[in-house]
Amino acid sequence: MSRLFAAFAACLFLVVPVAVQAQPQTAPAPAFASDRIIVETRGSGPDVVFIPGLGSTGAAWRSTADRLDDRYRVHLVTLRGFGGTDIQGNATGGLAGPAAAEIERYIRQQGLVRPALIGHSLGGQIALRVAADMGDGVSRVMVVDSSPFFPSLVDSRATSAQVEPLARLGYQALLLFGDQALKSQAATLGVDMGLAGDMVFQGLGLQGGDRRVLAQGLYEALTVDLRPRLSQITAPVTVVYGWTRDPENPRNRLEGLYRYGFQGLLQPPRFERIEGAGHQVMIEQPGPFLSAVRRFLS
Repeated sequence: MSRLFAAFAACLFLVVPVAVQAQPQTAPAPAFASDRIIVETRGSGPDVVFIPGLGSTGAAWRSTADRLDDRYRVHLVTLRGFGGTDIQGNATGGLAGPAAAEIERYIRQQGLVRPALIGHSLGGQIALRVAADMGDGVSRVMVVDSSPFFPSLVDSRATSAQVEPLARLGYQALLLFGDQALKSQAATLGVDMGLAGDMVFQGLGLQGGDRRVLAQGLYEALTVDLRPRLSQITAPVTVVYGWTRDPENPRNRLEGLYRYGFQGLLQPPRFERIEGAGHQVMIEQPGPFLSAVRRFLS
């Protein structure tokens, strides 16, 4: 197609008088359609792709995007089934893997040039997948209160097989009773999983969603271990997380856990702690978070 367009343009150059030659126009990218994700795009400039966490939609990033779209082209991703969106293809099969593949297809089809990726929680894991798959096709990655393997925030020796029975319990409870009912059990499960459980379960019900996609997302967040893929990421990584000065709070010790979890990266990540924030960093501390994003993008 590109050769055909070039040949056509050459013909125009021959038949149109020089004085009235028209400037070539860039054809708009074709409309993007997916049964896995929805993307809202606005603004102009370098591309920034925002990926939400479990149970959230692109709206979770809106207050940040509103302050960036005068200098950047922002792309707010929603996984189908989160919020009030139609579940479509996410009714069956995996969730994070197919979502990452569709984000990669979106980047290629829409002609994004080495976009920056920003992902929260489960969305942070998806961003890591995309970065590992696309290599130099991604300029930089920010993960927000996320880990390549959440159980490692409790025990560095934990394995997916060890965590799977607990993840299966959460999956079944969420699938059968919905996210509201699971909240009554989340405290017990959170005790079992420690900080990792808090980070996963606090995302539940933020904007809700279809229980099938929430259950699958919960299961994957607890069992998928992306640490073996960190060495495939060539883009620089920034890790942002909520922090407190209280030494009795597990969040006070997060950086050490993150340093261990991300040690497989080719280059050490940059750590940005946001004081006074919990898991929903961009919502609980929007000002400091926006400052961290601007540093990341600059």
